[in-house]
Amino acid sequence: MVGTAADDTRTTAGDETGGEGARLARLVAALREAGCGEVAADAGRRAQYSADASNYRRVPMAVVFPRERRHVVEAVAVCRRLGVPITSRGAGTSTSGQAVGSGVVLDFSRYLNRVLAVDPQARTATVEPGVVLDDLQAAAAAHGLVFGADPSTHSRCTLGGMIGNNACGSHSLAWGRTADNLVELEVLTYGGTVMTVGAMTGEEVAAAVAEGGERGRLVGALAELARRNLATLRTGLGRFPRQVSGYGLEHLLPEHGFHLARALAGSEGTCAVILSATVRLVAPPPARALVVLGFEGAGEAADAVPALLEHRPLALEGLDRALTGIVTRPATRAEIEALPPGQAWLFAELGGEPAELPERALALGEAAGRAAGFTGALTVTDPERARRLWRIREDGAGLATRMPDGSEAWPGWEDAAVPPERLGSYLRGFTALMDRHGLRGAVYGHFGEGCLHVRIDFDFGTDKGVATFRSFVTDAARLVAEHGGSLSGEHGDGQARSELLPLMYGPEVMALFERFKDLWDPDGGLNPGMIVRPRPVDGDLRVDPRRPAIPLATVLPLHADGGDLARAARRCVGVGKCRTAEHRGDVMCPSYRVTLDEKDSTRGRARLLYEMTQGQVISTGWRSPEVRDALDLCLSCKGCSVDCPVGVDVATYKSEFLHHHYRHRLRPASHYSMGWLPLLARPASRMPRLVNAVLSSRLSPLVKRLGGIAAERELPRFADRTFLSWFRRRPAPEGEAPRGPVTLWVDSFNNHFAPSVLRAGVRVLESAGYEVRVPPGTQCCGLTWFTTGQLGTARRLGRRTLDALGPSLEAGVPVVGLEPSCTAALRTDVPELLHEDGRARLLAESTVGLAELLVRSGWEPPRAGGRSISQTHCHQHATSGFDADAELLRRMGVDNTVLRSGCCGLAGNFGFEREHYAVSVAAGEQVLLPAVRAAGQDTAVLADGFSCRTQIAQGAGRRATHLAELIAEAL
Repeated sequence: MVGTAADDTRTTAGDETGGEGARLARLVAALREAGCGEVAADAGRRAQYSADASNYRRVPMAVVFPRERRHVVEAVAVCRRLGVPITSRGAGTSTSGQAVGSGVVLDFSRYLNRVLAVDPQARTATVEPGVVLDDLQAAAAAHGLVFGADPSTHSRCTLGGMIGNNACGSHSLAWGRTADNLVELEVLTYGGTVMTVGAMTGEEVAAAVAEGGERGRLVGALAELARRNLATLRTGLGRFPRQVSGYGLEHLLPEHGFHLARALAGSEGTCAVILSATVRLVAPPPARALVVLGFEGAGEAADAVPALLEHRPLALEGLDRALTGIVTRPATRAEIEALPPGQAWLFAELGGEPAELPERALALGEAAGRAAGFTGALTVTDPERARRLWRIREDGAGLATRMPDGSEAWPGWEDAAVPPERLGSYLRGFTALMDRHGLRGAVYGHFGEGCLHVRIDFDFGTDKGVATFRSFVTDAARLVAEHGGSLSGEHGDGQARSELLPLMYGPEVMALFERFKDLWDPDGGLNPGMIVRPRPVDGDLRVDPRRPAIPLATVLPLHADGGDLARAARRCVGVGKCRTAEHRGDVMCPSYRVTLDEKDSTRGRARLLYEMTQGQVISTGWRSPEVRDALDLCLSCKGCSVDCPVGVDVATYKSEFLHHHYRHRLRPASHYSMGWLPLLARPASRMPRLVNAVLSSRLSPLVKRLGGIAAERELPRFADRTFLSWFRRRPAPEGEAPRGPVTLWVDSFNNHFAPSVLRAGVRVLESAGYEVRVPPGTQCCGLTWFTTGQLGTARRLGRRTLDALGPSLEAGVPVVGLEPSCTAALRTDVPELLHEDGRARLLAESTVGLAELLVRSGWEPPRAGGRSISQTHCHQHATSGFDADAELLRRMGVDNTVLRSGCCGLAGNFGFEREHYAVSVAAGEQVLLPAVRAAGQDTAVLADGFSCRTQIAQGAGRRATHLAELIAEAL
């Protein structure tokens, strides 16, 4: 008889001595000896996997990354022998706490992530559990098919995780939940039995029992459980589609085919480990239309749902003003302002033949018009615009984590569902309940199926706040039960709701749940504490008043988070958008897209920074090698600051960390060679030919080695003459400047290496009617010091910049930047460093890019024509976007294509550093470099960033052009 697995195997850095330390060592040794794939038990890995997207935190003993099916079997065998519990994990986006555990975490997403087969005739696909939904959708789309369940996390959630939670998504209204789309599962029990389960006839059940063995025993016992409890299963379970809480025992009924695979959907890894899954595919409609319906409030929108369902929408989603009020992205804000007036909206998607959709959309709008509180309708048939609007809804789980005033909001009660006809009543009762407890939250969700999502401003930092949380969710559970609803509508119960299940189900049903669990997992080794025999709803909290953060004073003010690094790192709630591998026009996160390793995601880095503030698993504070290593492949691209729904800004946190980590210590060589490049370039520019000769001679390998530079990189050549030297010696321009003066920011990169860009900028600005001035002396924004964490020097340079620009700023003279990274530094980094200086805010407000200034002024550029492809610099993406550039190119008659390439991969010093070269090139090779190679010679390659142009030149052998040069050539 195998010993019962421990329900709680908590281990921290502080108690890995004696018994626990020895147990951990035995476990790791056994896992590695058995050949279970990659096994990690270092503090960094354990910290990364200590939380999911929920309120809970449990530090695992080890994380295993199985590479093949055999590794899973061996890992389970080792854990069974040693009595260690197992938690199966996909993308870790669960909001209920079922993807964290104190034993061994099996991460299927890294390697077991393939689509094994697609059968277009049978309309099925067989996949490994770690396959990302979008990858399955891409494989199915090749045959004109889709997988019906599509949660908002579709770009990173895995099929195994979807099965574990019985995920639904926006289109479950038409195509059902994950359970409804399962054909069969190949599973492994904690006891070591591998079996394939699906629907079974009475004859097949009898044959399995007669065959004997563990499979026969289990099938027979489950069939007996169903036979003895037919009335309870028929009346207590499966009452409406979103009744997901508990186990799906209704699928054991004979009229449902005694479908063991579907009964396991929603079991949260507590009964078996999934090895593979065969799923049903469906054919999507040929065309779709989005109809946005406005209402005076969310309650009125909910009341309208039953009548709208008669029009058979594919999806019927709801959101309120509290959610849209959090959106800051300018393009998305413009879309929101164009919506029908009101405080809440329903997004209804219709599918069918193109010719029939306008009439159906009109009929749907008329039906909504008969509802109380209706304010108007908007029909959208443009797929790109519809995608932008749907993005607001998809980003809801991230957007709602911050209230409009910046305060934190949390899951914990974000998934309840009631029958749609009772949604209005439930929503009003729920709103009153929040008011009674003094809580706020943004409501959104699957209104068409009665499922609401909401993040609430619980206060987990005080004992009183935790008590309020417990009281509120208990009252909310009773409210749901009164409305005939389900505590969970698609996210699963996990630790967030399992303790509350008796308020929804009576003792008879709860006893059946326990029996079901025990039949599958008699040793209790699979994800203990979930669904039955639950862990407390207010236990294991990620923010715990009994575990205050250690004080870590910061140089940067972190204004949005009150100067609190722990709170800043907590911005990451784990929704995992940074784990999206496909390029969709976002930048985040370049290194993750190369390595597909959690530690290189924005989430993984934020998780380690947070654990550093807790001082337990990561116990050495600013000196932490684990945090240093996790930040090592961060390109400081700033993509996460805008692409993350809650603005996790790892580039800023990295600068802060490096400042403290290397304080009074020897830094990496590249921090000196490239961090100090703007200063080193000044003497070099006085003798450029000699310097270039040395850098291209036999001494070049030695120079690179001493500077920490990759041997494969070609060093940029210094220009024969700097821009400043040219500008200050050129004749004064003739004629007046009707548009007045502008200050041209002379960045170090273009000044020393590509002065033609700045000269082109002067020509364009003067042609547009501006008087071009440059700052006195030789200035630098301090970018290279900021990104390498040398914040003291960066502050001094920032102050010099303010001193040099102060008079012109006060006179209202715009500062025009041509290098996007430096322009972004003037807009964001310098104001952060010198937040106490009012001139810094003025600098941020006065700094513009070339295209922004010209478009804003109404200047008509010369016609150029032709085709171009353009690479948007990461920092421009994060601060100003490409809209002004696109408009200017349109006015010039240029047929431009913006590459959806993300970061070029060079990113300042990153791509030059010896240890980062391979990742840098791999990032460029994902989209950018192949696109440049494929472009015809008559297609201009546009890239404003010096790093981008360098990567293109060295990786694709093409010269990229700055927008200023393109315009100047056309003048």
